[in-house]
Amino acid sequence: MAAHPLTVGFDLDMTLIDSRPGIRATYEELSARTGTAVDADLAVSRLGPPLEDELRHWFPEARVADTAALYRTLYPDYAIAATAALPGAREAIDAVHAAGGRAVVVTAKYEPSAELHLAHLGLDVDALVGSLWAEAKAEALRAHHAQVYVGDHIGDVAGARTADALSVGVATGPCDATELRTAGAAVVLADLTEFPSWLERYVAEGADGGDGAAA
Repeated sequence: MAAHPLTVGFDLDMTLIDSRPGIRATYEELSARTGTAVDADLAVSRLGPPLEDELRHWFPEARVADTAALYRTLYPDYAIAATAALPGAREAIDAVHAAGGRAVVVTAKYEPSAELHLAHLGLDVDALVGSLWAEAKAEALRAHHAQVYVGDHIGDVAGARTADALSVGVATGPCDATELRTAGAAVVLADLTEFPSWLERYVAEGADGGDGAAA
């Protein structure tokens, strides 16, 4: 923290936002447009990895790129208005700013779609980097000198650890608290409502890492 101001990275889907209703609606429309049945409920139960990874469960490899492009065309009309901020999301970002820090979103989601979500919900972050998953997230975390990365998936834990950032897990997505701890999360919170008080302790203790898992 002496070298750089406090910077906290956040994942997007199921960390800051509950995008399941919108993604479900987009998959349902995708099924109607392509004639290929996609189990939208199953798809939204495993959010985290890149879109193309999910599409490979339903479409042959030769169709994945074109189908992903169609999905992204449909996404603004079907997913943005249906998506809500998760409890504590605004307060978590506000807590970073109140501590004099920067809040950066690093997500596997297509960046223009992520930007639409942030704008629609009024989530005031300082930077956004999209289309990075798991260990590749370290690229953006390092570039922004993030000391902490908050996410709901073991892929987020991998990204934080690769970047030598403190991994804070939130058990609001497909990975439960045990999975997050086992993957190497240093701190696990039930949800982001617990984040401001944790951040206050983290800063007060000199940002030397957290130990207490709250979930």
